[in-house]
Amino acid sequence: MGATTRTKQHPHDDAPDTAEAFDRLVGLPDGPERKSLKDELVRAWLPMAERIAVRFKGRGESLEDLYQVAALGLVKAVDHYDPARGHAFEAYAVPTITGEIKRHFRDHMWTLHVPRRVQDLRNRVRSSAKELAQQTPGRAPTIAEIAEHAHLTEGEVRTGMEALECFSALSLEAEMPGTDGYALGDAIGGPDPAYDVVVDRVAVRPCLQRLPERERTILYLRFFGGMTQSRIAQQLGISQMHVSRLLSGCFAHLREELLAEAR
Repeated sequence: MGATTRTKQHPHDDAPDTAEAFDRLVGLPDGPERKSLKDELVRAWLPMAERIAVRFKGRGESLEDLYQVAALGLVKAVDHYDPARGHAFEAYAVPTITGEIKRHFRDHMWTLHVPRRVQDLRNRVRSSAKELAQQTPGRAPTIAEIAEHAHLTEGEVRTGMEALECFSALSLEAEMPGTDGYALGDAIGGPDPAYDVVVDRVAVRPCLQRLPERERTILYLRFFGGMTQSRIAQQLGISQMHVSRLLSGCFAHLREELLAEAR
């Protein structure tokens, strides 16, 4: 079927060719057939959504939850994509899914998230430690004793004990143990700007393809060939001022198209 057949190259190696399926979807009224086709499109593009979700792992949210948020963004992209606008579905879906994940972090990750398995370990370790404390007066129970009592491995006990300290967050200005004034905030990295660059490149690609050949050539020579406006002018046989005007016009046109898509 059209939604599962690869006919041309995409930035994602296994991206399906769903152009015909989206064209059919636009003409279908609400009902079982439309819902079935939407479900098929979501399944076809789900691998791409999951790859986008993986980029955000390690930020305090489980990968399973990130997959669910990415899938929600994919459903929204399928619902609102309009093939009549002339751009590929991928160019619309990538920023839509990425935006959904960023909103999830913004709205749900203000406090520390502890996975359910770790919460269970924390509760079992705390309960066992309290019970053992009554049997070992004058000292705290050892990790080995807690592990035996709770039927856990010593590694699981350590994980549970670490989780016991996660009820409140440290200030980013708090000094890290064993350092000379080194704050916790000094050890925290920032978001990788390369992710936004990927999204921007996918979004602008169809806009670039619609530019006249001369404008595309000038943009390529300037930003991929590293040529100055003067050298471009010499190569194309036009004035440097003309090159400058063409570049400014390209920038304005691309910005207008991208803002229109965002709206």
